[in-house]
Amino acid sequence: MTESFHRSGEYENPYEGQQQAPVNPEWPPPPAYAPAHAPHPKKRGRGPFALIAAVAIVAAAIGGGTAYGIQELTGNDTVASSSTSTNVVPSSQKGTVAGVAKAVSPSIVEISADSNAGSSTGSGVIITSGGEIVTNNHVVSGASQIKATTSDGKSYTAKVVGTDSKKDLALIKLENASGLKAATLGDSAGIQVGDQVVAIGSPEGLSGTVTSGIISALDRDVTVPTEEGQDQGQSQQWGQGQGQGDQWPFEFGGRQFNGDTGSSTTTYKALQTDASLNPGNSGGALIDMNGNIIGINSAMYSPTSQASSSSDAGSIGLGFAIPINTVKADLAKLRAGSTD
Repeated sequence: MTESFHRSGEYENPYEGQQQAPVNPEWPPPPAYAPAHAPHPKKRGRGPFALIAAVAIVAAAIGGGTAYGIQELTGNDTVASSSTSTNVVPSSQKGTVAGVAKAVSPSIVEISADSNAGSSTGSGVIITSGGEIVTNNHVVSGASQIKATTSDGKSYTAKVVGTDSKKDLALIKLENASGLKAATLGDSAGIQVGDQVVAIGSPEGLSGTVTSGIISALDRDVTVPTEEGQDQGQSQQWGQGQGQGDQWPFEFGGRQFNGDTGSSTTTYKALQTDASLNPGNSGGALIDMNGNIIGINSAMYSPTSQASSSSDAGSIGLGFAIPINTVKADLAKLRAGSTD
């Protein structure tokens, strides 16, 4: 893994105020009497407008994952969700790395987690203005104290709301936070190989670091341990089309892991990118050029030996991110306090 381990209303007439069509003098005059039982005028205002509003709310819920529920669409717990065609970046900087960095950096935090084993640094993505943050499970696993620092230098204490070790996801909540800039969650189903992307995180504690690249591959199987403290076991060959004798180590808690990571592992489908990811990028954002979050950075390939320390590890352009659609599908579970 890529963490640095240092242990309404009434109807309005739409034609009001408009010029009426002239009356042809040759037309016959109207009847001099009214029908005995004239029908009451229909109240047309609330029908179509109410329907449109309801559809808009349902569409918003579906767009962000139906499990959110209607109550999550208002207030500080609003999750901004969109298709990848939505532009978060100002039009004057559309399609530029600088534009993406400026628009999204305020939504990325640095996470410091302390545990009995030591301290670690990772990253996280603000998803609501009230301080909900998505990160990797391995960033906060076993932590006794968590702090998050925003791009403007403000520091908050955070608590774990829910975790899902099988997807390496966690939801934390900042205490006494409000008015934060929430990121817009995109649609990873629309991602294609070759799409340009930007990564933002805190590699080696260097908060707000921006790198860029492309999507190199889709649906890569990434196998990692579900708990940071488990033994890494004996290395073995990675069996996904690599040549005989090739190894596949991942950064996790400052140590190297290969195919045999112990009895408790999980495998998930990941986006592969050549945007530089280093220890500390875990939990940070992978972003499309419109400024939408399309993935949560989670793992990197490192060619260093198992005996090497994390400080010797570096990016060689093989990074992996959990697709944002996986995150959105898991949010309700995380909000409910899952500890899987």
